[in-house]
Amino acid sequence: MELGIQGLRVLVTAGAGGIGRAIAEAFLAEGARVHVCDVDAGAVQAFVASRDNERSKAGAVLGGSVCDVADRAQVGAMFDAALVQLGGLDCLINNAGIAGPTGALHELDPQDWDRCIEVNLTGQFNCARLAIPLLLEAARAAGTAGANASMLNLSSLAGRLGFAMRAPYAASKWAVIGLTKSLALELGPAGIRVNALLPGIVAGERQRRVLEAKASARGIAFEEMERLAFSHTSIKSYVTPQQLADLAVFAASPRARTISGQSLSVCGDTNMLS
Repeated sequence: MELGIQGLRVLVTAGAGGIGRAIAEAFLAEGARVHVCDVDAGAVQAFVASRDNERSKAGAVLGGSVCDVADRAQVGAMFDAALVQLGGLDCLINNAGIAGPTGALHELDPQDWDRCIEVNLTGQFNCARLAIPLLLEAARAAGTAGANASMLNLSSLAGRLGFAMRAPYAASKWAVIGLTKSLALELGPAGIRVNALLPGIVAGERQRRVLEAKASARGIAFEEMERLAFSHTSIKSYVTPQQLADLAVFAASPRARTISGQSLSVCGDTNMLS
């Protein structure tokens, strides 16, 4: 399927590893021009240095910068660097987020709560507020009927179902849904789409750490915690970063021109989080 996004100017936060890197690679494979940021300077450098050019269409370009999205000064510098590389912006992938603490709410360190909200929610605000004028500029240049400007905010299945022992994370991800719906209403008249992506149980080291922490908190083995995690899921297998990347790229393409304000769930039909 030809998605028609060759040359699309894309910014992916937390794009040097995990889901973010899979999304960045998927855009590059379609010939997009991509800038990634990440708190891990080594990961940014390694990604930019090791990109497999054979997997990318002609015109694909990758650049990167170091940024903590909770720090507005760093976000401003990152956008400056992205604009130097890209010359504008057509798509923001608001991917940066942290797992936050695991435990009963009344036992949590308030600083852990604050950090989770600062990264997962305020970080998306910090990036969106600088991206929106650029997306509006891109939409105006193309004309509303031909505009292909979009934003995809990473939420979570925890942003739809709630998550015991993970209240800071769930609260931040519910808030991302509200942010997404509000921005879809604000920006839709200009032809700009805004959606949220809600991953389920995603394969990778971060998910393993989450399950290990929950197993420890409950005093059970990892294998039992993993079984419980899938006990309310119809398709009992991990979601892969590539599956999320495939949807992200489609949502940024002209084929998704009328998809906006949606919570796009990739979760194997999970009905409860354990």
